[in-house]
Amino acid sequence: MNQAADSELIDDQGAPAHQKFLTGSGGSFDWKHIDNWLNAETKKPLNHYLALVQTTNIALKERFFDGVKVDKLLQERSIVTDKIIVAAFKLFLSNDLKKIALIAVGGYGRQELHPGSDIDLMLLGSEKLNSKKEEIAELQAFLWDIGLDLAFSARTIKECKSACSSDLTVATSLMESRLLCGPKKLYEKMMLEIAHPNIWPARAFFEGKIKEQQKRHHQFDDTAYNLEPNIKNGPGCLRDIQNIIWIAMRHFETGDLNQLVKLGFLTGAQLQILIQGRSFLWKIRFALHAITNRKEERLLFEYQTQIAEMFGYQNASYSLAVEQLMQLYYRTVMDISRLNEMLLQLFQEAILLNPNANIEPLTPEFEIKNGFLQVCNDRVFTNNPSALLEIFLLLQQNPELKGVSARTIVLIRRGIHLINDEFRQSPQNQRLFLNIIKAPEGVTHELRRMNLYGVLGQYIPSFGRIVGRMQYDLFHAYTVDQHTLFVVSNLRRFALDRFNHEFPRCSEIMQQLQTPEIAYLAGLFHDIAKGRAGDHSELGAVSAEEFCLQHGMSLY
Repeated sequence: MNQAADSELIDDQGAPAHQKFLTGSGGSFDWKHIDNWLNAETKKPLNHYLALVQTTNIALKERFFDGVKVDKLLQERSIVTDKIIVAAFKLFLSNDLKKIALIAVGGYGRQELHPGSDIDLMLLGSEKLNSKKEEIAELQAFLWDIGLDLAFSARTIKECKSACSSDLTVATSLMESRLLCGPKKLYEKMMLEIAHPNIWPARAFFEGKIKEQQKRHHQFDDTAYNLEPNIKNGPGCLRDIQNIIWIAMRHFETGDLNQLVKLGFLTGAQLQILIQGRSFLWKIRFALHAITNRKEERLLFEYQTQIAEMFGYQNASYSLAVEQLMQLYYRTVMDISRLNEMLLQLFQEAILLNPNANIEPLTPEFEIKNGFLQVCNDRVFTNNPSALLEIFLLLQQNPELKGVSARTIVLIRRGIHLINDEFRQSPQNQRLFLNIIKAPEGVTHELRRMNLYGVLGQYIPSFGRIVGRMQYDLFHAYTVDQHTLFVVSNLRRFALDRFNHEFPRCSEIMQQLQTPEIAYLAGLFHDIAKGRAGDHSELGAVSAEEFCLQHGMSLY
């Protein structure tokens, strides 16, 4: 920053200049003062705007470190940015305010600007803006020079429609846009042109967004439980929440999560899980951007301890502060992943599937509709808690099923408390669990599903204690529960002859075992005592022995 700009950071009394834009020390922004400051001298030199951008960023970070809620800070940064950009727009295109609309798109359109977020802008003209190339280039350069990280485009309505038709990402970005300045009718006409069914009708939009999510998840090995997760794009993270909102906007014409409760897609409790989970992830993302001074979406190993300390976590006897933070993180993304699966399935049923499809009875308590397994009535788990395990065995026995219906997932979560000591001691339930472990196909897949729905940790309480637990070292790349399920998955591959070419000797040994389920249980219990006082291998051996004896398995 040059000397002139630096002088703007200090007021006449030698205090930090950003304080004069606040209502008091650490208070909210004084919007009237900022408006007056911007409007008083529209010809302010570049360094004055640069100073305002920089001092605003300082104020936002200080207020974040002082504990101001991140939801409020994101909105405030968007509002300050709006005011600066609109002032600059009027400065460079003052003769075209009735012809050109200035539009915020993407995350900026949603008013979710983190310290390092891109600022997505679009100029919309009633006709091509070729004659304004020079003014637009000057505006763009000016905004870059004052420290705004821009993604910039200029289009006509026809060009918007064409770009949206060929690119789902562009369509999504414009769906959540906001008009900052310029003719409202022009903006509204553009929004009407890109609305369904003109382009991307709800069915095509849904299918496209599902493919996008699957591809994105695959980039992260389809797991949110990496040692260094991506806060924005990883499974169960911010993009998964946004995907829910995008689909709701396209089909149900609402981007308000509260409306999904009124429409019957979410309960009040589920809404709170989503909102609180999003706020928690926003808080981590804001912290990442603040401490790195850049757009950093990866919660890297080196930042985790800093953020844990920043958030007030303290080391305990058998759990480091960073491990406490990360366990909350992993359990949060597990909740979001579960709700994402349930909501997208509900949307699929509403958008793609036939609501009047024939129902195929499977057992007295379960049936199949549109290829999904569902309960025959809402009291199945209450009347017969054993069905909480039976459902996973049925999925193994019927591999053609697409999955579990969204309504049934909700009922599983509501009935999870029924898995208590009496349930675990039931010979019928013990046989069901062992049959799942012994099944010829789908063992790992259903164990993962049981973990996602919370059933596995409820049935084996010691496993529940390692769900989301991280080990703060660079040797373990996943949380303890995910690492454990990967071990079981590898053992399963050794047991299936179609994978013999991968590790021939391991496959040969595994396929000679008369009771391979013993190996799977050994994998399931090998790290189950992590985080407890003492040698985890010795404590885990005790837990494994107790489980085997309880399930009638011989030790010899």
